[in-house]
Amino acid sequence: MAFKRRRKNEFHLVYDNNKKKITPQIIREVLSWVFYTVVAIVIAAMLVYGFGKNVELVGDSMEPSLYSGQEVLINKVSTYLTGPGRGDIIAFLPNGNTNSHYYVKRVVAMPGETVQIIDGALYINGTEQVGDSDAYDKMEEAGIAASPIKLGSDEYFVLGDNRNSSEDSRSANIGIVKESWILGTAWYVYGGEQGTSGFISNDYED
Repeated sequence: MAFKRRRKNEFHLVYDNNKKKITPQIIREVLSWVFYTVVAIVIAAMLVYGFGKNVELVGDSMEPSLYSGQEVLINKVSTYLTGPGRGDIIAFLPNGNTNSHYYVKRVVAMPGETVQIIDGALYINGTEQVGDSDAYDKMEEAGIAASPIKLGSDEYFVLGDNRNSSEDSRSANIGIVKESWILGTAWYVYGGEQGTSGFISNDYED
């Protein structure tokens, strides 16, 4: 709307009739924008849920691989699809206790295998794991693994890398870890006063 001067001291109102119209093209553009925004939000949420859960390490049981106070990001997707592999570092609830904090340990024995600790060395299906003995300290305590333990189809045996300062599957109050208790596999570590940030590789050797 504008004022148009006709004569001295005389004004008339003039209306602009060029109104914007909502066209099918504008509707398609708006719907397209809404669609891609929703898709982006859904993808971001899935990535955070599948790969972005963080767990803080408590204690020195995983040194020197991981340090107390550091945070690890957890991959739930691969664990759900295929389960953890030998050498993977996993986060789990001991005995499925939801009131406990997550424990972070390394998988050393897989479902269906028989595990035992003899003279401080790890044995799988009756064979000493020489690579394990070379990489880690001799275990002073065998715990419940002093006798052979046959793992079920959904059970794993885990140990801390700092073998003589770790509460793990050797402890009766933790024992074997069922797959349903596992949150996922650690794939990235960051934070803390010690250690460095970066991807976690599986350099475990049988």
